[in-house]
Amino acid sequence: MVVKILTFNLFLILITLSTVLSGKTIFGNANVIDGDTIHINKNKIRLHAIDAPEINQTCNKNGRVWNCGVESTKFLKELIGNNKIECITQGKDRYNRFIGICYKDNLDLNSEMVLNGWAIAYRYYSTDYVEEEEKAKQKKRGIWIGDFVEPYLFRKKNK
Repeated sequence: MVVKILTFNLFLILITLSTVLSGKTIFGNANVIDGDTIHINKNKIRLHAIDAPEINQTCNKNGRVWNCGVESTKFLKELIGNNKIECITQGKDRYNRFIGICYKDNLDLNSEMVLNGWAIAYRYYSTDYVEEEEKAKQKKRGIWIGDFVEPYLFRKKNK
């Protein structure tokens, strides 16, 4: 009897966990905040497994400073355009933002940001976009045309 009760309680816990961890799908027009954060309606969404330069972050190319944070943001805005997008979330982060993979039609926006060099694979959380990063690095796309501080280190230094 005790085993049945424990088994049933474990079953309820697993169902609850799977519901919490699976997140939800958010659909609509996006307001781009920066290269890895968007808002859809009142939902703040951090793009899963990527890290883009901060809006006030600069990079260097041949001794010339340029605002790679603004360029990253601009690229995501152009990528989305006026299209509605769909974000499949995977829970929330410590800032209460949804973490999600976002799509315009069937195009993975997270992947495109890394593949075009406007974000790096955020290895601290996932290795999902490491291949895309390697391709961008080899082709010297986006921030890979010069030197930059990894966005998470830039945030840490500028707290």
